[in-house]
Amino acid sequence: MRSRTILLGALAALALGAGSAGAEGIKVGMITTLSGGGAGMGIDVRDGFNLALKMAGATDVEVIVEDDQQKPEIAVQIAKKMIQSAQVDVLTGILWSNLAMAVVPAAVAQGTFYLSPNAGPSALAGAGCDKNYFSVAWQDDNLHEAAGAYANSAGYRKTFMLAPNYPDGTDAIAAYKRFYKGEKAGEVYTQLGQTDYAAEIGQIHASHADSVFFFLPGGMDIAFMKQYADSGMTTPLVSAAFSFDQNLLQAVGDAALGVHHTSQWSKDLDNPANAAFVEAFQAEYGRLPSLYASQGYDTANLLLSAKAKADVADQDAFRAALESADFASTRGDFAFGPNHHPIQDIYVREVVKEGDVYTNKVVGVALEDRGDAYAEACNM
Repeated sequence: MRSRTILLGALAALALGAGSAGAEGIKVGMITTLSGGGAGMGIDVRDGFNLALKMAGATDVEVIVEDDQQKPEIAVQIAKKMIQSAQVDVLTGILWSNLAMAVVPAAVAQGTFYLSPNAGPSALAGAGCDKNYFSVAWQDDNLHEAAGAYANSAGYRKTFMLAPNYPDGTDAIAAYKRFYKGEKAGEVYTQLGQTDYAAEIGQIHASHADSVFFFLPGGMDIAFMKQYADSGMTTPLVSAAFSFDQNLLQAVGDAALGVHHTSQWSKDLDNPANAAFVEAFQAEYGRLPSLYASQGYDTANLLLSAKAKADVADQDAFRAALESADFASTRGDFAFGPNHHPIQDIYVREVVKEGDVYTNKVVGVALEDRGDAYAEACNM
């Protein structure tokens, strides 16, 4: 117990720094997915966020949490209630880009800060950027861009590309091609929610591709990877961390072993903030943290770092404090670009098995100090 107390105290110091200038409390509205297929991600965002507050002893930060059920209309209703009735200072929590687009523009227009622990659609990074909107995780293209850069370094010259036919899917392939320099063996868009990939696997086989880039969110990737392994295909897979998160890996099992993918975070990143976070998360919740837990945790610590410098009622000062990003990120070096999206390293991870647990380890860096492709269109 004593070692855990020391750990919590040390991480509180990392989170808050030396000062606590923000004397007033802050009310946070968290809208996230706590039911259905995306519940695991939402639970991890919530748990990571709350862990950071607990470790910092931030008793004057009130968090109201509601389930958006992965439905834009529900998210909009919750946001209206949180802003108008609960009068929250800050909104956070949304996982999905279509929900973010339904909620964020109206929220920030009303003077509410929005700190995104996940969704970073291109529309909010470019011309639709806003001074009160901060994407703490990424711009949605980033990990796919890094996958394209990795494919080049791995020597792949003929990639087959696969994604669902909706905006995030088409954006994923466009982002991959932004950095990938090789030949296109095929480009296929599946139905959203599809579970049978026999036809697509047949197309991959016939294409004589030397690699396969895929983005299939949620349960789609589980079905694809299991069917791909069962088919006997050995063409290397390349993807982003969305398909290889800690929670999904246990369902995929051996079919994921050895696959390389890209992420801005991993549990084995060697920095003090990350080591303390991973240990504390396991102690608090009895499981390994996921990418989404790390993003919830970093989002809370960004909030706390701004609160230590300014009262949220002074919006200009609080915004400036957010922009400085003066907190110890689990990712190591972290800064905001001019459109309030991260500039950060993006790593290559490999799926491994540690004992009975499937997990990831860092094996390289795909992109260093990557911002995003849309910042020039932002005029704040």
